[in-house]
Amino acid sequence: MDRVDLETLLHDVAAGSVAVTDAVARLAAGPLNGEAHLGFARIDTHRGVRTGDPEVVYGAGKTPEQTVSILRELVAQGGSRPALATRLPDAAVDAVRAAFPEAHVDEAARAVAVGPLPQPRGTVCVVAAGTSDGPVAAEAAFTARAFGAGVERVDDVGVAGIHRILRARARLEAADCLIVVAGMEGALPSVVGGMVGVPMVAVPTSVGYGASFQGLAALLGMLNSCAPGVVVSNIDNGFGAGVFASRVARRAAVAPGVG
Repeated sequence: MDRVDLETLLHDVAAGSVAVTDAVARLAAGPLNGEAHLGFARIDTHRGVRTGDPEVVYGAGKTPEQTVSILRELVAQGGSRPALATRLPDAAVDAVRAAFPEAHVDEAARAVAVGPLPQPRGTVCVVAAGTSDGPVAAEAAFTARAFGAGVERVDDVGVAGIHRILRARARLEAADCLIVVAGMEGALPSVVGGMVGVPMVAVPTSVGYGASFQGLAALLGMLNSCAPGVVVSNIDNGFGAGVFASRVARRAAVAPGVG
């Protein structure tokens, strides 16, 4: 259950189509219980009500069987969102495909979503500096879509060919939130931040030669951006950026023209 389901339930109670005792029973069996214990994992079944976004499976370090078991439990909880798993090894992707043939799978993002994607609200535009940044950009885009935002992509527009991002200005301006992904020196968010005033989260990637220090150079470059309003995610954290951007976009869609 998430906030959409909770609001629907309360409206049904107010309209008289659901009895108060039935609503109490549904709440007690779901979010008020708050946890599903699988032995090796404790699933937070209340997170969707607290934050509006349900728990997500971080697949790295888990066996394929564990990943599938957690996804089954999340799907069983119901709600308006698909069950999402990120950072999946190849074996886990294969296991999820076998267990959930209808799953949405993005091999570039190493992520899966089990269940129907929600109706998109608002628009997130994911901007990638180069094709080497593609996996992180894909994870950000996949997450934002699974979390309820519409998504557009603008790829391979790094600052080495500055005309490419300049040509995309209209698309950037039309979005409710931007995710700007870059490695090397991480300059692209500063450029974008000087072009448009759209809310933006920058994502440094671990792409680059030796002195990039696995993304540290890009991270520091983004943190020290001279463009105002650049908020920075962790290195390679497309998932976190996707969650943030989808929340901004969904709020913008509820109150168009505000902010």
